[in-house]
Amino acid sequence: MNVVVLTLVESDCSNPGPRTQALHLADELKARGATVRTVEARTPEEIDAVVEDPDERIVLAADTDEQVNAVLARLTRLALPAPSKRPEGLPDGRTVPDLPALAVLPLSGTPGIVVRLGLPEKPADVAEAVASGTVKRTDLMRHDGGGVAVDGVRLGGGDRPWRGVVNLDDVVLADGSEQILACVVANADGYAAADDMVLAEPDPADGKIDVAVAVPVTVGRFRKRLRIEVRRAKGRAVAVHPADKVTYIQDGLAGELGRKRTWWIEPGAAGWYA
Repeated sequence: MNVVVLTLVESDCSNPGPRTQALHLADELKARGATVRTVEARTPEEIDAVVEDPDERIVLAADTDEQVNAVLARLTRLALPAPSKRPEGLPDGRTVPDLPALAVLPLSGTPGIVVRLGLPEKPADVAEAVASGTVKRTDLMRHDGGGVAVDGVRLGGGDRPWRGVVNLDDVVLADGSEQILACVVANADGYAAADDMVLAEPDPADGKIDVAVAVPVTVGRFRKRLRIEVRRAKGRAVAVHPADKVTYIQDGLAGELGRKRTWWIEPGAAGWYA
């Protein structure tokens, strides 16, 4: 059994060498008969060089969801078939084959994805999961900008409402005429709540995207009052077209969206040593 333990480091930082947790994990794996190498990667291309060997089991030593997302994005890119070719055996509703399984070893912080997916956290438990080869498969979200998400994405939130069109399959959740307080596109439940409101209750292995849109509405004939209406639906793909730029956070990575974007689900595409 060959195992690679990968740590992501910032390109402008000096290399401190393997972290204590990674060294403990290597010892645990060697005690189980594994051949282990530890590698640091600074660029996407360096990640590719580490994960492209199909005979090595991959452990990512990580602090954040963003780091997990970065490796999954490269695994997805490497697995994508040519646009004109659909491989035999590719499951219905999928554009990518099963990704190689990934173990995640928490470092100074535990990535939220690890907790939400119920993955092992201690070096000995991670080593046992990798050695046993038991793989838990979950859904993966992709979008037409080329990115992926395990947890999901939240658009807006806080005190800055925005306007836009939100369509889930054939369901219109927002038509662009109303203010939107928050929109959640969820696979797991990291962004299922916003401003103390539970917007969605997603299952990361049900083959569906959970989408929720929170809008303020005025009710009452004589004594009008404002309440928050949450519109929810599940489906295969969602398109969000903001009227203007809106901030978002996706698997720990913050950004700004100023054009239409479509997310869709890849059922069971992600694998985790558990």
